[in-house]
Amino acid sequence: MNTDAPWPTPAEAGERVLKIQTKLHQWATDDHHRRFDDLYNLVYDPAVLVHAWTRVRSNRGARTAGVDGETAHYIAAVRGEHAFLSELRDDLKARRFQPVPVRERMIPKASGKLRRLGIATVRDRVAQAALKTVLEPIFEATFSPCSYGFRPRRQAHDAIAETHFLASRSYEWIVEGDIKACFDEISHSAVLGRMRDRIADRRIMDLVKAFLKAGILSEDGELRDSDTGAPQGGIVSPLISNIALSILDEHFAAAWEAMGDSHARAQRRHKGLATYRLIRYADDWLLLVAGDRTDAERLRAEAAEVLLPMGLRLSEEKTKIVHIDQGFDFLGMRIQRHRKRGGTRCFVYTYPSRGALASVKAKVRSITDRRYTSQTLTVLLHRLNRVLRGWTNYHRHGAAAKTFSYLGAFTWHRVRSWLRHKHPRVGWKELRRRYLPGWWPTQGEVRLFNPASVAIARYRYRGADIPSPWASTT
Repeated sequence: MNTDAPWPTPAEAGERVLKIQTKLHQWATDDHHRRFDDLYNLVYDPAVLVHAWTRVRSNRGARTAGVDGETAHYIAAVRGEHAFLSELRDDLKARRFQPVPVRERMIPKASGKLRRLGIATVRDRVAQAALKTVLEPIFEATFSPCSYGFRPRRQAHDAIAETHFLASRSYEWIVEGDIKACFDEISHSAVLGRMRDRIADRRIMDLVKAFLKAGILSEDGELRDSDTGAPQGGIVSPLISNIALSILDEHFAAAWEAMGDSHARAQRRHKGLATYRLIRYADDWLLLVAGDRTDAERLRAEAAEVLLPMGLRLSEEKTKIVHIDQGFDFLGMRIQRHRKRGGTRCFVYTYPSRGALASVKAKVRSITDRRYTSQTLTVLLHRLNRVLRGWTNYHRHGAAAKTFSYLGAFTWHRVRSWLRHKHPRVGWKELRRRYLPGWWPTQGEVRLFNPASVAIARYRYRGADIPSPWASTT
């Protein structure tokens, strides 16, 4: 093994990877029926591996080890990055590479249930990142615009903005889709079959299959086979799930195209026929229907039929049909039509959902718990500010001004209570003098972030004009 061979720097690797991805994306865009048959050598290209390692090492999960107990820091400090990458490259090149089972970790969900997270080893994560680097630009060329989750330059706000746009234009009935255990039940044979439509290189397909079949080491030490699904937490899993769920995108995108332009759709509605559009973010999706409840019920059954070949089923309890006047929650936002205060006209509004507000309040309560009074106020404020800034930055595109004011007041009272428990023998007047100058928690140069100071700005609906990161080589 030649570990002394020169490896590109992260910047050099990034430039080369961008060129590789741009070419792949351009070829896939120019011919939607092209099958790529010589890709495997790109997976172990030094630039691709360095780029993949840089992504894995900079990820927050780099501090978490898989079944081998090695973190990214351990590999960098003890084994050495270049020695690690050289060994991985040799194994991939000789096709000796074999993924090991993921380490299971159960994460509590907001509903009280548990979500299964699969933590791969750092070695497997780098190989997955390299594989995704090669495959993503190919499949992105044919993914539908209605899909927003885990795709480059797309985000939840785009899905929310399109929902608001359509709901404001007569799409009043909404099918809230919930796929039962989506990541756990994807059919391996079905998703691999869809991948083979674009990928003819058997070595690539064998590597994808190996990751899907790697197995799971449960929290109680039991080794289980992974006959279906893609483990949540895997770097390549979101791409695989998007490939699987693109069967839903393609079905409803084709129906949308068949309805014609806006004039043709208006004529269709004038004749009493429904028009409808799918909006999907990962496994959360909506069908917005300009029609009546009967049309929405028919489309819910149609979506269930489309998903069956992928081994996926809709949850009968959680898949609901609602009217825009009732409102619904989507990606942490409440979307509902009601009369504007002081007026007679009705508008569709988006604002933070009750669940999202309850979640951030729970985090504030946890940080300001009286058990943690041993920390300084500076540390407490830094922790709170990180949570408050992130939450308000996400929700600032909705009608959230009053919610932000409420959250600021709630946090203020929690900090005040925390200070009184930290200094039980100090009177309120003295606490206020020390830690609340101007009645706002402050220590030194660190000041509690005020959610009410965040400006509200409507997120611009971008439609189909979201640019690809690989649009041009120039």
